[in-house]
Formats: sequence, structure tokens, C-alpha cells
Amino acid sequence: MSALADALRGELGAERVHEHAALAPLTTFRVGGPADVLVETRSADEIVRALALADHYRVSATMLGGGSNVLISDSGVRGLVIRPRGGEVAQLDAEHVRADAAVTINGLVRWSILHECGGLEAWAGTPGTVGGAIFGNAHFGGRQISELVSEVRLFDPAGHVSDVAAAAMGFAYDRSRLQETGEILLTATFRVHPAAAESLRATARASLAYRKRTQPLESPSAGCIFQNPTAERDAVPAGIPYSAGALVDRAGLKGLAIGGARVSPSHGNFIVNDGGATAADIRALIQRCREAVRSQFSVDLREEIVYLGEFPEVTIPSR
Repeated sequence: MSALADALRGELGAERVHEHAALAPLTTFRVGGPADVLVETRSADEIVRALALADHYRVSATMLGGGSNVLISDSGVRGLVIRPRGGEVAQLDAEHVRADAAVTINGLVRWSILHECGGLEAWAGTPGTVGGAIFGNAHFGGRQISELVSEVRLFDPAGHVSDVAAAAMGFAYDRSRLQETGEILLTATFRVHPAAAESLRATARASLAYRKRTQPLESPSAGCIFQNPTAERDAVPAGIPYSAGALVDRAGLKGLAIGGARVSPSHGNFIVNDGGATAADIRALIQRCREAVRSQFSVDLREEIVYLGEFPEVTIPSR
């Protein structure tokens, strides 16, 4: 592992390569163990170079974007963790904007407003990066980010870079083909349209205000834990909306805590770190919620968050 770290230092600079690096501060949950090696990249080209070195030294590589929507094991992540930072946004023409995977969604929204490019403003307040949003097909207000994507640039496990149309990305609710193929997003091209900056700002402010009213943003969390059930896959009892948060609420779990992890009293689909939570606490609380909803309503909740690292079998503490 040290050989890889030394090679990365020679390629990208010593200040951006860290061994036995703490990952908890880099996540919105603020939990998790260290990475064997952590490297911060600043462009799509640097991501490719870091992945090529990991392949050369036969070390597994894991991408960590903005740190939202993930739960890192208490034992950390083995191998190389690549944390893209910075990145660029460019307007290709009047109807298309391209953003590097490392660009935050909020940064992309700010750029699009400044350049009077409409279409992305409602995503203000979305945590994480473009890479994470495409990986999990981020959703908000009944819309999915894939609805705005025209094309992406990917790096595949064989070392090839290719441009792929959105229609070939396998987008679905909380899904993209990246979750199965091991491909890494380098850039994404979004459809936009000319619009006045003040109008775009008004929509962005409304989106931020809505999030503040409905989500527990004051405490560390990873965003929504579970996917919402769908009529096609789930038989939700009459009188309960097709909402994971509503099911957790009706099961009487709001406020339930295991260790330092708690189901948010204000939103049943959020688990928050009350202080001192471990990944094991959070995982156990997720499992408690799944079991309670399955037992009471015969609905099997599907998790939305991504697990990084090795997790032991979940043991649910006694009530």
C-alpha cells in the first residue's frame, strides 16, 4: 500500500495523498473508520491517473464524493479511496452544460444561476457531488436528476473512456448502471435553457426553504435512508401514503435511538447522529426500522444509502 501512496505522491503531490486517513469527517453522517490510502483529485484526468495507478498496484479503489448518502464501516475502507475535489463547469452551447464529477450540486446550481442557465435551480440544497447524484439518480420533489442529463463520460474497469447517452445509463428510481458495472463517472452533460438569473434565484430559494421546513438539517445524517415504496412493487395498507417516512412514523419509530443513532423526530426517513454514533449503531437502527415496518405492514423497505467497507452481521439490541 505504501508503494501506491508513494506513486500517487509523485504523480499528484504529497499534500493530496494520506495514509490511514480519517473518513468520518468527510461524510455527512460523521461516522466511519479510516482509509488505507486517501487521495484528493482535482480533475477528471487526475481521477483516471489515480485509478490507473491503483490498477497497476492491484489495489481496490473506492470513490467518495461529497460524503452524503453513504455509511462507512467502523473499520474503514481497505485499499485506495479517491475523493474528487473542485472540478469545472463549462457551457457547451445554449442548451447544454458539462460538469466534472467532483463539482457539488450546489456549486453547479450557483454556476447555472450566475450564467443564466435554467433547469437546475430547483436542485439547490442537494448534498453531494455530480458524481454521486448520477450514481444514485438523485431525486427531489418528484423529479430525478436523470431527467436533465443528456450524456455522461465514463471510465470503465478495463481503462477505457467513453461517452454514453443518458438513455443507455439504466436510470431508474435511485438507480443507474454505475451501481452494477463498476464504471466511474468523469463528467455529465445537462440540458439547460436561457433564463433570467433573478427568476432562477427565486426557485432556488424556495427549494432551500422547503428543505429546511421538511428535513432535519441541523443534525448529521446521510439524507433519506429508504427508498419510497411504489405501487408496482409494494402493497402499502390503505390510508398510508407510499412514503418510507410515513411507514416508519406509523410503526411508532420516530425518536427511537440505538446508541448515538436516532430516527429523526421530524422525518421518519432520516436517521441522525445524535453525537457519538457508530456505523454499527446506525446499521442496527436501519435494520430495526426495516423489521418493524415489515412486521406491521408487510412492506419490505429498500435502503437508499450506499455502504462502504465491511459490515458485520447486524445484531439488534433488545428493546
